Amino acid sequence: MKKVFKGATLFLDRSDINTDEIIPAKYLTEVTKEALKPYLLEDLKLDGFDPQGQALKDARVVVSRQNFGCGSSREHAPWVFEVNDVHTVIAESYARIFRQNMFNGGMLAIELPKSDIDQLFALTEYGTVDIAVELESKMITASAGDKKIQISFEVSEFDMALVKAGGWVEFADERY
Repeated sequence: MKKVFKGATLFLDRSDINTDEIIPAKYLTEVTKEALKPYLLEDLKLDGFDPQGQALKDARVVVSRQNFGCGSSREHAPWVFEVNDVHTVIAESYARIFRQNMFNGGMLAIELPKSDIDQLFALTEYGTVDIAVELESKMITASAGDKKIQISFEVSEFDMALVKAGGWVEFADERY
């Protein structure tokens, strides 16, 4: 089980970021997760975003807007986050399959209302934002400079069990 869900945060201020922007389809023939690593968000077009930049390399958490992970259903989109050590995505909403594939991989896909997402984006005014997620208390702590906020979140018991086990395969191995 991954016990630590924290780190530098990458903010993607746009709705409808799709799986082709997360990992371009031309790389879906790769046979290992590791082979996907250099292509994370390669085709994302967003003002000020550099897919080769240090902000993406340092990120362990992504915060975005509505309908994150829409488009083609594929495990490759969560996998490319996993191999880049991005273990948490926080957004207003998700495409259903992307969201479940995150949990199936032992990663977090946290949904928050727009007002909470706006609070997280507002922290960027104070510098680099670090986010820590405490699973047991279902609490997010975000800090930048001398500012700190805490936001609670909900997650189903089943999805929590998947994350605690390390993903669907590990969950099934423990129980079946």
